[in-house]
Amino acid sequence: MVSTTAEVIYQRPESFTDVHTHYCPGCTHGTAHRLVAEVIDEMGLREKTIGVAPVGCSVFAYNYFNMDFVEAAHGRAPAMATGIKRVLPDNTVFTYQGDGDLASIGMAEIMHAAIRGENITVIFINNAIYGMTGGQMAPTTLPGMKTTSSPFGRDVETAGHPVRMAEILSTIDGSSYIVRRSLHNAANIRKSKKAIRLAFEAQERGLGFSMVELLSSCPTNWKLTAQEALDFVSDEMVPVFPLGDYKVSPTLASLKV
Repeated sequence: MVSTTAEVIYQRPESFTDVHTHYCPGCTHGTAHRLVAEVIDEMGLREKTIGVAPVGCSVFAYNYFNMDFVEAAHGRAPAMATGIKRVLPDNTVFTYQGDGDLASIGMAEIMHAAIRGENITVIFINNAIYGMTGGQMAPTTLPGMKTTSSPFGRDVETAGHPVRMAEILSTIDGSSYIVRRSLHNAANIRKSKKAIRLAFEAQERGLGFSMVELLSSCPTNWKLTAQEALDFVSDEMVPVFPLGDYKVSPTLASLKV
């Protein structure tokens, strides 16, 4: 006899709201959102989690997560998260930031949050460009990469080299977990979810500052198809921003997730 009961293998996480996002087709912000939501659900943290949204493409993140959320001024998400976590130390607090928000206008904020060892979690989306404001060169734009403000390609002699945030933050004593992952295929998406889980575990165990950098695609501003954009992450971004664990607390290294 054939069972008429369907097994649910994929559904909307409880930590998501039932709304359509505003992200462009092929953008991996949606993938990153889902990974964060799944981890929060699996860890049973939703009722005590507070997210901090940035200024940038993910400025409306508070509409998509079914939990308490606040909106920070441009680049100030780590400072806002610091205040929330210090006032509400039993809550889980995370920021979700892009490369312009975190590595440009917010560089001082993210650096000093790590230096202080603030017990917060940072999800850092690196797509090597300013997405929301029209595709200008970002701190993470690749050498030779064309943007609206570098139409002939980024010239490192005049604009400098891409900023590698995972490498920088891993040198700071207050950091407990600093890794870089990518969202360009299924295998790397699975690795990204495990990293996000460990970053939240770092906070729950009081280990200090944690950050997961995720290489992400921006088909619209890169002027590529969705598949071409994923290939660009794999072929062009990964060589400049090597994937890997840059700093892992021994407590986390022993965990199986």
